[in-house]
Amino acid sequence: MRAHYRSEGLAESDLAVSPYDQFARWFKEAAVAGLHEPNAMVVSTADAAGRPSSRTVLLKAFDSRGFVFFTNYTSRKGRELAENPYVSLLFPWHPLARQVIVTGTAERIGRDETAAYFRTRPHGSQLGAWASEQSATVASRAELERAYEQLADRYPEGEQVPAPPHWGGYRVAAEAVEFWQGRHNRLHDRLRYVREEGGGRRAGLWRVERLAP
Repeated sequence: MRAHYRSEGLAESDLAVSPYDQFARWFKEAAVAGLHEPNAMVVSTADAAGRPSSRTVLLKAFDSRGFVFFTNYTSRKGRELAENPYVSLLFPWHPLARQVIVTGTAERIGRDETAAYFRTRPHGSQLGAWASEQSATVASRAELERAYEQLADRYPEGEQVPAPPHWGGYRVAAEAVEFWQGRHNRLHDRLRYVREEGGGRRAGLWRVERLAP
């Protein structure tokens, strides 16, 4: 199982000044190309002992401060981020022969920002955030559905559902962002932005380095 990659490359002169601006370009191209859920990303965390875990999560916002996703703070990833804030994000845009790999640190966003996003979620998703004790063992599917139905009775359609206190957002401030473009003969283009030392967590000073494929 082997695919031939595109001939169009990625040169240093093609890059935007910041990795967030470059990500915005590629994200738009992925959306225009019709990729299914281009905001789907693999989030990898590790516990205090360095044991890793990964899962697919949806990116919900990004700007010069970082990449934002939402989850249950008591979930496995939430517990691991409490022990170890270092995280990796991977956007696998296979139809475009592209990947974006972000490494950085995650911190919780403010409750006002979480509440504002929670209000935009579909009613069923709001109830699901309350019904599911994410990553905990559950006796059966029926138990989970009973919890959901009890919440649906308490908060019928049209009634405002508050954001759970154990649920909210994380913002990942990038320390490095790699843009990977597949090329012929496995001579892929890999250009990585690295935050300059001493620039601070959200400083705008970046250097670009080319990595061997």
